Amino acid sequence: MRKFNIRKVLDGLTAGSSSASQQQQQQQHPAGNREPEIQETLQSEHFQLCKTVRHGFPYQPSALAFDPVQKILAVGTQTGALRLFGRPGVECYCQHDSGAAVIQLQFLINEGALVSALADDTLHLWNLRQKRPAILHSLKFCRERVTFCHLPFQSKWLYVGTERGNIHIVNVESFTLSGYVIMWNKAIELSSKSHPGPVVHISDNPMDEGKLLIGFESGTVVLWDLKSKKADYRYTYDEAIHSVAWHHEGKQFICSHSDGTLTIWNVRSPAKPIQTITPHGKQLKDGKKPEPCKPILKVEFKTTRSGEPFIILSGGLSYDTVGRRPCLTVMHGKSTAVLEMDYSIVDFLTLCETPYPNDFQEPYAVVVLLEKDLVLIDLAQNGYPIFENPYPLTIHESPVTCCEYFADCPVDLIPALYSVGARQKRQGYSKKEWPINGGNWGLGVQSYPEIIITGHADGSVKFWDASAITLQVLYKLKTSKVFEKSRNKDERPNTDIVDEDPYAIQIISWCPESRMLCIAGVSAHVIIYRFSKQEVITEVIPMLEVRLLYEINDVESPEGEQAPPLPTPVGGSTPQPIPPQSHPSTSSSSSDGLRDNVPCLKVKNSPLKQSPGYQTELVIQLVWVSGEPPQQITSLAVNSSYGLVVFGNCNGIAMVDYLQKAVLLNLGTIELYGSNDPYRREPRSPRKSRQPSGAGLCDISEGTVVPEDRCKSPTSGTILRLKGAILRMAFLDTTGCLVPPAYESWREHNVPEEKDEKEKLKKRRPVSVSPSSSQEISENQYAVICSEKQAKVISLPTQNCAYKQNITETSFVLRGDIVALSNSICLACFCANGHIMTFSLPSLRPLLDVYYLPLTNMRIARTFCFTNNGQALYLVSPTEIQRLTYSQETCENLQEMLGELFTPLETPEAPNRGFFKGLFGGGAQSLDREELFGESSSGKASRSLAQHIPGPGGIEGVKGAASGVVGELARARLALDERGQKLGDLEERTAAMLSSADSFSKHAHEMMLKYKDKKWYQF
Repeated sequence: MRKFNIRKVLDGLTAGSSSASQQQQQQQHPAGNREPEIQETLQSEHFQLCKTVRHGFPYQPSALAFDPVQKILAVGTQTGALRLFGRPGVECYCQHDSGAAVIQLQFLINEGALVSALADDTLHLWNLRQKRPAILHSLKFCRERVTFCHLPFQSKWLYVGTERGNIHIVNVESFTLSGYVIMWNKAIELSSKSHPGPVVHISDNPMDEGKLLIGFESGTVVLWDLKSKKADYRYTYDEAIHSVAWHHEGKQFICSHSDGTLTIWNVRSPAKPIQTITPHGKQLKDGKKPEPCKPILKVEFKTTRSGEPFIILSGGLSYDTVGRRPCLTVMHGKSTAVLEMDYSIVDFLTLCETPYPNDFQEPYAVVVLLEKDLVLIDLAQNGYPIFENPYPLTIHESPVTCCEYFADCPVDLIPALYSVGARQKRQGYSKKEWPINGGNWGLGVQSYPEIIITGHADGSVKFWDASAITLQVLYKLKTSKVFEKSRNKDERPNTDIVDEDPYAIQIISWCPESRMLCIAGVSAHVIIYRFSKQEVITEVIPMLEVRLLYEINDVESPEGEQAPPLPTPVGGSTPQPIPPQSHPSTSSSSSDGLRDNVPCLKVKNSPLKQSPGYQTELVIQLVWVSGEPPQQITSLAVNSSYGLVVFGNCNGIAMVDYLQKAVLLNLGTIELYGSNDPYRREPRSPRKSRQPSGAGLCDISEGTVVPEDRCKSPTSGTILRLKGAILRMAFLDTTGCLVPPAYESWREHNVPEEKDEKEKLKKRRPVSVSPSSSQEISENQYAVICSEKQAKVISLPTQNCAYKQNITETSFVLRGDIVALSNSICLACFCANGHIMTFSLPSLRPLLDVYYLPLTNMRIARTFCFTNNGQALYLVSPTEIQRLTYSQETCENLQEMLGELFTPLETPEAPNRGFFKGLFGGGAQSLDREELFGESSSGKASRSLAQHIPGPGGIEGVKGAASGVVGELARARLALDERGQKLGDLEERTAAMLSSADSFSKHAHEMMLKYKDKKWYQF
């Protein structure tokens, strides 16, 4: 997890257009009438950028490993990422710099280390004993391609199989090659005339470490005697091998093949398999071979003390099962269970009670890594139920289309969402605890609640608890429930805006205090939701249809003598309140046969049962106008205090009173220009009943008030122009503090109210300041406006530009947010050129400018968002959320907040050999691998074969971990470690010199013996 060097910016200086803005300010504010100075507390020292955590399912997974003692799961991906999972809440993300695909992972069981093999033929040793795992050593194979690795339990010698069919041996402590090599031609000798293919399997006999089983792709299996350096047995089968697994007694092994068969072999009977099984093949009569099936990609053979062994396999389905989902097959005794998966199987592992391969395995679960999911199957319960997955791996259940992040929410929100979300959970899960439970949680330094909301392509909205760098799903809302579903293509709704995903969420507007939620969908629809803990049945879903398109007839150029006619509105929604019992009637076509007044989606007209949680308050849809589909909604805001929702697109803006289900304002874009319209037209309302120049806000009560009574003050004001599209607006008070939008605190609406409560509610009215009365206010206020290119702070009520900052000239801002940090506020921006910048408010001083990541796809642009307390996030892949911080304080506390993967644990005792096995042999045979593979007996490996690369995660990695409560102790231990490392280096050099002297002595002695009896003339 790298930190970024921050380009510190001198306080008081502004970059880019500072001089220009100063001149502008001097012009705008003559002497004696300048803006009052506001003390700003944020300095550049308060900012630092670093990644915090990554959540979600590992994108494009490719490898899987499990430490049965530490109970840690590792997943590698095709992009070189490494994700480690312990107990719920303990997760870690690492990345190989090369970005090459991870082809295999091997834990050093209970050692706090992991070996990764990559598609670029490199091996890496990861240190997991620190909170941020780091690479200790790397080994790059130069002449051969790595295809398979095997690390025996409690061994420091790693077997590496290659594409050429050779096996090399790596010392995982020093990450150097042994001189001991098993060459393919020695392994197969004369058993085959052709090359046996790449090595696809390596494992040692569970009962004899000196016997190595080597599987070649072509179908040949060799049992190699490591001591005698020759093959004991060779087993041949005429179908390609995909995987091999031992029975724990070491007398039998099983192979899976490309024709969908399993062959079981006796070690001492190489002539033919003792049994051939086609799990999914149709057994033909007349003793013929079953029809071939798809390849069995992997098989595992696990034994139990009290019953039949388990044979677990992936693949092997019959070729005639077209369209059938991928399956995992569990064969136990005479029963065969076929478990269908939602996605294709990448890999699976059987979790067993013991790490020792020579003991009864006692399997209790199978972890299945799918293309887009992680499934854990309980083998101990009938029916093999799955465990409920506690990790936040369902972010991508439907593709994420938008994202919002809220830090420092009201404290009662997360419990409220959790309580309604708990009722949505599926039933039928295993009753056991999640078995991957290693590691320890970090210290929760951040105490404030955080919520992430994700909008999805299927119209669903998910709420996540993101407090203290964890993630847990709270509640899921399906917005598509209010619409009729088309049963076939002929009945498809008028979703001409989009070809698919007509319910996809585009914008989310949420008021945490009132819990009001508003979403805008891709089919030009807006839905307003109210939170309730009570279940209700809505007889008729309240809805409004709005026309937001204006035709301009006979438009002439502005230079013409006559002013062109006014824009002709094509109509609009009726401003009268619509009773919830009836839907507005729509006509399907205009007089000329074009589609007109028709929304894109059809709202259900049957009663809707609404569960506790978010319940539909109002559905608003834009309609077709004269054959033209409505334009997608580009902006959305909800205000619970006034009971209003405002939305707009490229054609105009509409304001709706969601309490009275009425449209208050419907303005075309041209009308908003007012007197500054390029065609010098007088603005005119598209509806006769409306005020001449639109409508402002006034006091609102919940009675049945006609909209005209609610809208008395006309709109007026200055048109402010900035470069690029406007992204964000906010208001500051006279002291420079953020003025939050007015809100009404949440209360339960579905409970009968007492008379006293009703009276209180009637009296309680939001305070509103109309533009005309604001002229009388003597105190200054400020409006902050951020566009794609620049930011301006406008002084109110004078409407002078107080401060201006050109954010970028060559790029554009993707996201701008006004956020709280360290008891102050700032403007945070993310640019398309990859820069993250922050500016003080109101003076817009640059505080941070860091190059973070370039805009590589629209997903980042669509999902990047900042929030309070220095937090930000974006969707780094289609399945993962990356969180980061731009706060110096959070960066400093991050080490303590992160969980620990490694916990010091005792390794379980080795299985008892028993009296008779100890007396007569037959127990597990050990092997002195050091003697066999060490340099003294096997010599040095060829230097050109592989290159050793020291990793950055040695002493430096430990230095990073030496902080917090035990900092001093860790630093003292670090000094000893460094001294020990130096002494170790000295000892190694001394040993090398002694070895060199010893070899020279031997060589001299041999020379003396060779020439001792020779005469001088025989030399």
